[in-house]
Amino acid sequence: MAAIATVLVASACSSSSSSGGDSKPATLSKDGKGKTVTVWLMDDAQKGWPTVVDAAKKQFESETGATLNIQWQTWTNYTTKLDTALLSGNAPDAIEVGNTQTAKYIDAGSFVDLTGVKSQFDNSDKWLDSLAASGQNADGSKTYAVPYYAGARVLIYRKDLFAAAGVTTPPTTLDELKADLTKVKAANASTPGFSALYLPGQNWYTAASFGAGSFGVKNVVAQKSGAKWTGTLTDPKFIDGVKTWDDLQKNFSVGGTTTDEATQDALMAKGNIGAIVGAGWELGSVIDPKTGDPKLADKLATIALPGTAAGSPTPAFLGGSDLAVPSKAANPGLGATFLQIYTNTQQQTELAKFAIPNNKTLTAAYKAAKPENKAAGDAAEGSTWFIPNSPMWSGADETALKTAFGAIAAGGDPATELKKVQDTVIGDLNG
Repeated sequence: MAAIATVLVASACSSSSSSGGDSKPATLSKDGKGKTVTVWLMDDAQKGWPTVVDAAKKQFESETGATLNIQWQTWTNYTTKLDTALLSGNAPDAIEVGNTQTAKYIDAGSFVDLTGVKSQFDNSDKWLDSLAASGQNADGSKTYAVPYYAGARVLIYRKDLFAAAGVTTPPTTLDELKADLTKVKAANASTPGFSALYLPGQNWYTAASFGAGSFGVKNVVAQKSGAKWTGTLTDPKFIDGVKTWDDLQKNFSVGGTTTDEATQDALMAKGNIGAIVGAGWELGSVIDPKTGDPKLADKLATIALPGTAAGSPTPAFLGGSDLAVPSKAANPGLGATFLQIYTNTQQQTELAKFAIPNNKTLTAAYKAAKPENKAAGDAAEGSTWFIPNSPMWSGADETALKTAFGAIAAGGDPATELKKVQDTVIGDLNG
């Protein structure tokens, strides 16, 4: 994988990050008679929403005359397989890719430019902000990947512990959350190691969310200005938001300063945590018989993490998947047409029964599907943010951010620690 990744990054560095390298503009084709169109999708769909895939397959084959060959993939070692296919000239006609993985392929010219046909995709003017941003080039002028579905972080809390502390209605603002947590903390003062709100110091995604409110979707951590990236971590408003997070973690969490969120579901299942900030699906992990405690099933609830004002949640980092057409696909026009059909209003409405759809028009359908969906739906509809959309962003930058926020949690000055990590990240982004 290292050799393949090196080739991709080298290609990215030699191309224009604002143009997507040598990407070809897309066309939409329905001339598929006698052709087989190959699509790579993650088995999440096979397990979670096969009816969506079946309906799209039926419509695609009926309208194009082509045969659709869905090849199911798993996330394990997927980028290795994808890198090989993209470089070999034997690429599928359409693929799914994680939204944090998309940037390097865009910059390397590995995806077809969908900008010219974007308006022909249903609800493209209402795509979820952060999910749409992940499929664009760094300056947002071109679209290379189509949003598929999303996941948003929410507040997962023990409604029984809150009620026992006298809190019977969910908080709607950060001030109300702090007041409620104060009551929950006091009511559980005799429980060893109790966290009213578990906020481990190195969970940088949550920490950064508190500072994200004053920035656009793509401008948290860094923003692109011409050919250069500049940092936003040292903006006074961002620092003020981080101080709010720091106050919460120091007052209500015993999560430590050298750990992240990886074990928080299992820890919450043990019973000495009042609330966590996690992806909506983590509630299921907390109550899973193998990983958690099913007896907590009727004691948990979720809400969008409150913000400074009621009705305006703290911005959530939006994860999820994108869909793209490889530049070296044998049938790029048919691949683009499959994506158009697979993400149309009909299919996304059905998908909304199982996951957050790709647009704000249909998040209401997701929230109506199950009561527990409301929190993640509210978070996705609100302000969201995304990592710098650059092929130069790497795991090393995330490690540096974890270290910085851990240092703040340990008592370090926020402005000083954020200046240090900003210098590191911007140095990486600018090469």
